[in-house]
Amino acid sequence: MQPRRVAVLGGGPGGLYAARLLKLAQPACEVVVHEQGDRETTFGFGVGLAAGTQRKLEAADADTLRDIRAAGRRHDMTMEVGGAVARVRNDHLIGIARTELLDVLQRHAEKAGVQLEYGSRRTADDLDADVVVAADGVGSATREAGEFGTRVETGRGLYLWCGAAFALDDAVFAAVDTGHGTFVTHAYPYAPDRSTFLVETDEATWRAAGFETPDLDADGTDARSLDHLAAVFAGHLRGHALIGNRTRWTRFRTVRCDRWSDGRVVLLGDAAHTAHFSIGSGTKLAMEDAIALVAALGEEEAAAAAFARYEAERRPAVERLQELARRSRLWWESFPSRTHLPVERLMVSYMTRAGNVPLDRFAATSPDVVGAALGQYAGVAPVVPGDVTGWVLEQAAPAPGGLDVAETVVDAVVDDPWGPEADAVVAGSAGAAAVRVVGPPDRSALLTRLDLAERLRLEAGAVVTVEGPPELRDDLAAGLVSGRADRVALVAS
Repeated sequence: MQPRRVAVLGGGPGGLYAARLLKLAQPACEVVVHEQGDRETTFGFGVGLAAGTQRKLEAADADTLRDIRAAGRRHDMTMEVGGAVARVRNDHLIGIARTELLDVLQRHAEKAGVQLEYGSRRTADDLDADVVVAADGVGSATREAGEFGTRVETGRGLYLWCGAAFALDDAVFAAVDTGHGTFVTHAYPYAPDRSTFLVETDEATWRAAGFETPDLDADGTDARSLDHLAAVFAGHLRGHALIGNRTRWTRFRTVRCDRWSDGRVVLLGDAAHTAHFSIGSGTKLAMEDAIALVAALGEEEAAAAAFARYEAERRPAVERLQELARRSRLWWESFPSRTHLPVERLMVSYMTRAGNVPLDRFAATSPDVVGAALGQYAGVAPVVPGDVTGWVLEQAAPAPGGLDVAETVVDAVVDDPWGPEADAVVAGSAGAAAVRVVGPPDRSALLTRLDLAERLRLEAGAVVTVEGPPELRDDLAAGLVSGRADRVALVAS
């Protein structure tokens, strides 16, 4: 397809990147980005870009990625609980200020010949364009005005984004217990003198701390919450205050759409889909969308066919990431229940929470952390055997409590291991000395079964066995080391 005019609604990373790539691919096309905000005004703090995303950006546009890397800051990752710290090295993870990222993308878009217009609100109906790319974010007015079959799921936990005027040494996941409950920060450096501090908590803690009614300052930041959290995380902030930018408590919204296009309008990034910040970067998804959309426009003769090709290519990857992100969100929303674990076992739980990091692979990249976790699990000195999964499964027999203990069988298929259906399962198992959790043999069902088993261990106080097929033995082993199950049973599917 050779469109004469393409309009992009939204001057965030996805919209700017799509505009540049399209102009490079089709120099004769007039490409205009319409952003309702001012060019100098942006919201947010740092953006993280993992190695996989960087590889895709390099293949699509090496010049832009080179400047992004130059402006970014590499960091490792640590987890801290009760003063104990576990560190995982990551040579390719970078953080970059959102302002810096936008500046790089704006400059490269203009260098390619893209026209950038700021300060006016436009709709698709206002624009004379063959294609309208709606990159206007999670609250997309374009999406809401069209026929996209939008569905939104709202999380239970609450979180806010803020920053601090110093650079952490590493990314930090840290939990702090207070008289109101537990607050958790996801913090990371993104500039020589700046760090992002994302803080989340459960609703009970949020209410107990008195945050239901925000105390907003002139720029719309909940100043009272930031003052309170600065005291909670004083040890991590090194005497610095927390910085707001329209910062207030919210719940994560997962957006899904049955269709990503409607007529000449096509959705991109958060306008089409969102994935929880703990595993899915909206920036990552939007920029990868841009690569696929521009390729599809160049390979098909008509907009409808190009949009269909774009969606067919991107939807499987997006839906996979959304499912990983859903599991990750549920894990973080229930994080305070795990702070009794040694920090190395907690790091294993974190890395395996969504099922996308095999235990053996994690052991190969972080043998000190996994070795300590295996030793803690088995009650021996730190060890990293050649076959981590096999070794873990060998340590699990016999079952704690003895094999002759009568087991209560739980055969309940739940979607959310911390939702109302799971609440009923846990309540129904109260008083049981031993529970065996069974169910379908597919991987998704097993991962959910392990999460439900964790609740049964912690809340019902039972010795819990989880059944699963031999081909998923790595997931079962990870569940044992992470404290999701006491023992496992390999059952042929």
